[in-house]
Amino acid sequence: MTTTPLVPANLAERMVMFTLRWTWPFYGLGALYVVGPVLAWLMAGLAVLVLYLGPAIREDLRARGPIPPVVWAWILGMIVMLIALWVGHLNWNLGTKTTIKSSIGWAKGWALLALFPLAGAVLPIRRDIVIRGQCIIGIWTLALLPILAVAPYVGLPERIFTSPLKAVGGPGPEYFTVFFFTWDPGSWTPRWQFYAPWSPFAALLGVIQVCFALEEKDRKWRAIGLAAGMAMILMSKSRMGLVGLVACTIGPRMLPLVMKGWAWHVLAALTASLAMFGPALVQMLKEGIAAFKGARADSTRVRATLQRIAVERWEHEAWWFGHGRVQPGPHIVEYMPIGSHHTWWALLFVKGVVGFLAWTVPVVWQTGIALVDAARGPRGRLPLGIMMTILLLSFGENVEIEAYLIWPGLLMLGIHAAEIREDQIASATRAARTPTGAGAGHPAE
Repeated sequence: MTTTPLVPANLAERMVMFTLRWTWPFYGLGALYVVGPVLAWLMAGLAVLVLYLGPAIREDLRARGPIPPVVWAWILGMIVMLIALWVGHLNWNLGTKTTIKSSIGWAKGWALLALFPLAGAVLPIRRDIVIRGQCIIGIWTLALLPILAVAPYVGLPERIFTSPLKAVGGPGPEYFTVFFFTWDPGSWTPRWQFYAPWSPFAALLGVIQVCFALEEKDRKWRAIGLAAGMAMILMSKSRMGLVGLVACTIGPRMLPLVMKGWAWHVLAALTASLAMFGPALVQMLKEGIAAFKGARADSTRVRATLQRIAVERWEHEAWWFGHGRVQPGPHIVEYMPIGSHHTWWALLFVKGVVGFLAWTVPVVWQTGIALVDAARGPRGRLPLGIMMTILLLSFGENVEIEAYLIWPGLLMLGIHAAEIREDQIASATRAARTPTGAGAGHPAE
């Protein structure tokens, strides 16, 4: 079995491949939280330059086309996020210093959700480059796996060190800390977070890894990517990762069945059979959900309480623009910040209805595009898997503070939007070239 060589063809592809190839070394320096935003702003700046120069720029860097509408939705949505942040800080008199600090946080978090799709939609970056780069991360993961696996059993420390780069500021020191593993306080067993700040996030990075690897054309690299992704999911011991492994990989591949007539007949038969087996299935589902929540009952309780407090305070205190920032939580939630551990409720608490809509509109739009394309053919499978993973992530984490690691997926969303737009342009061109009425016997004009 030979490995297919895949060489970056331009500056944009070299930037992508370089960053993916050196992900683990960057993590070893505690630098990933810095690298992600820097890459985002550099690539977005390059995209704007390419659009501005047009045909004057070198041929291998020319824009794929104008910015797709869904990418404009991401850009406008994230700008609205910044405005909501400013208004929230003003309403709650948080001061100029805090507003500036939070604005910088926006530039390192929410902004990335627009910058990477912009870069993917405009710059001439091939899908295969991003997919291969993600599999290269996988070979690093597999190479380091033996050391990580034995670390808790041979007396190695949980944390190796915290990078001095934490001085640039961030959500917490864990974003700049290099870990071998961590001990689960509930079961006192080891969990691994690989190059993520904590284990549940590492599991969903593993899901993204698997989604990318399934699209790799070279069998050797595909096997490497799949093995690395599975290791991340299983060793993180995350319930959400196991759900994502099934839903985000199988779901997009089942969608083409909606276009098949026989699939609807099978669905009708299954629906009819629910009259007999429905109650038993409902009971099994309830038991499964209870077991899922009971696997980490303390974590489930804390998250549910955080969400309830966030919603109640949003409803009564800051409906439109939120509280401007997260706030310290009480003892009942183990002092975890209100406005954390859930993107949707956190948005309502921190940025109100305005911020909630600024996130919801592009998410629904991008997901709808991916759903339709995945139903039509294999091109939409990877974007849909990425969107499903992001949605899954949003129900247990704050997506914006983790955008610096899911950036390959965000880049792919932009690439997919450009592919859709190119198809639409090609279809319109073919329609324009077709003589009106020629098929009905009228002369072509």
